[in-house]
Amino acid sequence: FGHGAYGVQSAAHTYFGKDVGQITLAEAAYLAGLPKGPSDYSPYYHPEASRKRQATVLKRMVEERFIPTAEAEGAMAEDVPFRRLTRDDPEPAPYFVEHVRQRLMATYGEAMVYKGGLQVYTTLSLPEQQVATAVLHEGLHQLDKRQGYRGPLRRGVSPDEFSAKRVSSGASADAPLRPGEIIEAVVAKVGKDELTVLARGLTGRIAAADVMWARRRLKGPDPIKHVKDTGAKTPGELFKVGDVIEVSVKKMVGDVAQMTLEQTPLVEGALLSLDPRTGAVRAMIGGYDFQRSEYNRATSARRQPGSAFKPMIYAAAINQGLSPGTSIVDSGVVYNENDPDLVWRPENYDQKFEGLITLRQSLAQSRNAATVRLLEKIGIPPVLDLTQNLGITSPLSNDLTLALGSSGVTLQELTAAYGTFFNQGIRLEPYTIESVLDSNGQVLEMHVPDPRAVMAKESAYLITNMMEDVIQRGTGQAAKGMGRPLAGKTGTTNDFTDAWFVGGAPNLVAGIWVGFDEIRTLGDRESGARAALPIWMNYMKAALEPLPVVPFTMPEGIVEVKIDPATGLLAPEGSDQGTVEVYLKGTEPTKHAEVKSSPSQFFKFDQM
Repeated sequence: FGHGAYGVQSAAHTYFGKDVGQITLAEAAYLAGLPKGPSDYSPYYHPEASRKRQATVLKRMVEERFIPTAEAEGAMAEDVPFRRLTRDDPEPAPYFVEHVRQRLMATYGEAMVYKGGLQVYTTLSLPEQQVATAVLHEGLHQLDKRQGYRGPLRRGVSPDEFSAKRVSSGASADAPLRPGEIIEAVVAKVGKDELTVLARGLTGRIAAADVMWARRRLKGPDPIKHVKDTGAKTPGELFKVGDVIEVSVKKMVGDVAQMTLEQTPLVEGALLSLDPRTGAVRAMIGGYDFQRSEYNRATSARRQPGSAFKPMIYAAAINQGLSPGTSIVDSGVVYNENDPDLVWRPENYDQKFEGLITLRQSLAQSRNAATVRLLEKIGIPPVLDLTQNLGITSPLSNDLTLALGSSGVTLQELTAAYGTFFNQGIRLEPYTIESVLDSNGQVLEMHVPDPRAVMAKESAYLITNMMEDVIQRGTGQAAKGMGRPLAGKTGTTNDFTDAWFVGGAPNLVAGIWVGFDEIRTLGDRESGARAALPIWMNYMKAALEPLPVVPFTMPEGIVEVKIDPATGLLAPEGSDQGTVEVYLKGTEPTKHAEVKSSPSQFFKFDQM
């Protein structure tokens, strides 16, 4: 029935604060209309649509002779007071709870779930979930602001008129504000350095510094083509008295609230974290707002992962006997050049080529051309076999575009696959329910771990070690200073439509996806490193704080040797040149490179 209400009794309490046996005909008609589209017919968010739906229900009741016409007309004329939709203590994990509910319904049926008195114990970590919600919201708000301001919600509303109306959420004027809550306000006064607004019975002031981001106006759906800088220098050039805007309270100074201009993001995002040692899901967020959309983008949405899929290619290469120090050519290549409709030229993000580089450098710098060449070298079947073993069941393309993450996967699939790398190649299926007991305390089910070794621990260590370099020297360098061993990978798709970061430690792995439900750009240069990585960092900083620092354990079958990265050979004898690389014992190079005697011997392939 929407807003977290399952069953008509729960719905009666959610919407009217009474038992179902106490509701009126008018109220019952509202409830009866909801299941067709709980979000679309919400009386809080869509009151007109909800009222029309109520009328449809009453009309059908007359047609089916449940009630006379006069009774239907009386119900239509009744003023139905809805219970205030409070968010003072919102459901902290609605997507997780819904995921668990669906699982229970499939196993035990509706009667048992709603009437059987089940005791359900889950894997959720409430502190981690609360942090995840806060940081995902903050990240989406920051991205939305970078995309440009969409303008006031309404114009020409007098402060008196605004104060007299109930806000669209159904909250009363004196409803307490939660930290960070976005509410509507009306501009009551425009000053040179600030705006004065009225909201929820409060007088608020918004300083110029908290409003001038709105000078970048979004004039269409594409934040690359349609963002225009107005050139405004004062709040008065952006807003007028009577503009209805969205704000949040920063702090109270006496009776005056210091506020900031906000905007409810249109962009969506998802976060999923789990313990790679057990598969227990610790936090799950399937979208910006469960009330807005119950679709779980963490478990159900298949989106192109872009470069976040590359570790699968490199891991398959390691399984084939290659090493992080193996050389690969990063240079231009053309496929299907004789067919104008199918011609494909893989390009790197920076539009440059590095020439001969190691697999480690290629993954850390996310080189597209080199990765395509690598996939061409090892073949596609080994990658498909590996991903299946890692638990990725989404259909994957059987062509070289697989190297660049062209096939849609779910955030849960990709995050769990990374977890397998971090867990020394041992896969554990993600799960959310630890145990279920009946009303008498009898155990109906208990989760039993089913660990399966799907990769050699040496191979898992090598790919994880390479992903550590993504953070130390590559596209994930923003996370370099977090003070513990971490590995991960950014992901960005064509035209910046999807942004990803997946990574973690041996005791926690998390994945972030950011994008629109429809395929459209997030904005210029809104890559995984910019749009997703900051969210991941803020979550991991808090979630890892109570956990011990655990290094990625080097198996006995791994050796360290100093190599010349330009050739992949051992570093020159008697020279301090070279870098330390890791190898599966027996695959390390045995020949030494020649000593480089002059700077002219250092070169790169032509950048074109």
